[in-house]
Formats: sequence, C-alpha cells, structure tokens
Amino acid sequence: MSAPKLTPTAGNILVKPVDVEKKTASGIYLPDSHDEKPQQAKVLTVGPDEITDAGAKKAAPCKKGDTIIYKKWGGNEVKLGIGTEEFLFIEFKDVLAIVK
Repeated sequence: MSAPKLTPTAGNILVKPVDVEKKTASGIYLPDSHDEKPQQAKVLTVGPDEITDAGAKKAAPCKKGDTIIYKKWGGNEVKLGIGTEEFLFIEFKDVLAIVK
C-alpha cells in the first residue's frame, strides 16, 4: 500500500481504512451482507496544525503510521481513479483513539 501524493489541509488526516474481520473470535464466518463501514484505519499522512476560531493551534492527535479508530460516519472517501484503492480524509476531531 503506497500513499497517494496528497497533502491534507490543516486539521485533516489522510488514512487507509483497515478491512473488517469476517470471522468472529469463536470461529463463525460472517456473511458479506453483514459488512459494516470500517472504523479502524492506518494513518498515511497528517496535515498541518489546525487553527481554532480563538486563534490557538490544535496539533494532530496522531502521527503517520499510527492505527486509529475514528467516528463511524466521519470522513470523506477519495478514490483516485477507476479500480484504485479508496482512501479517507478525516478531521482531527473525528479521531476517537489510537490503537497501541
């Protein structure tokens, strides 16, 4: 997986969603109809610090290479051509946790 040559604007992060596991811990395989929108992603690149309305700088909550969990319906999907991988731009505020 190579990151596209895109630089997010201030307050945004470019991520690659991680595929959802299709098998439960007990070994049951889930049907394709069960597919949900993934909430876990690998950070590809981070935009500059966000400037708040009050004029303060807000640093990114994560860094390149981190695996994060983000809001279920957060972000904007980007596909850079037919048959290419999908990427997602999310805002700093949509990051819920960093997976350690």
